[in-house]
Amino acid sequence: MLANQLMSQPIITCHVNDALNVPAQRMWDHDCGAVAVVNDEGTLVGMVTDRDICMAAYTQGLSLEAMLVNCAMSRHVVATHANQPIEDVERLMAEHKIRRVPVIDSVGRPIGIVSLHDVARECAQPGAKQAQQQVATTLAAICTPRAPARS
Repeated sequence: MLANQLMSQPIITCHVNDALNVPAQRMWDHDCGAVAVVNDEGTLVGMVTDRDICMAAYTQGLSLEAMLVNCAMSRHVVATHANQPIEDVERLMAEHKIRRVPVIDSVGRPIGIVSLHDVARECAQPGAKQAQQQVATTLAAICTPRAPARS
């Protein structure tokens, strides 16, 4: 199976210079926990999660309307392409301890997203015994705490 066969689409996006209330509202409207961040050309430049938004509000003490997405988003984005095998996407999730991998086109525009939810739903299908073991391994890797940052 390939990423484009499993990805959710359309991917929900916001602009890098939107106020943080924009992705928060989109997450609420679309019942999701992450939004892809794009620039003026529509190229993927980051991801912002519900946790990123909460932590920015807490640490900066400002309203969401007063902060821009670029102050809270993750700039290091692990992405994949539509023709990537799903096993490779799961490996990226495990290696980088992430729950979602955006799928980009040949010029870097987001076209979908593969989430842990998508993978789990697929492995719940009848006859997916081997996939279940892979998902369990991926989930265990994602949930393993990261080493504390050194000061």
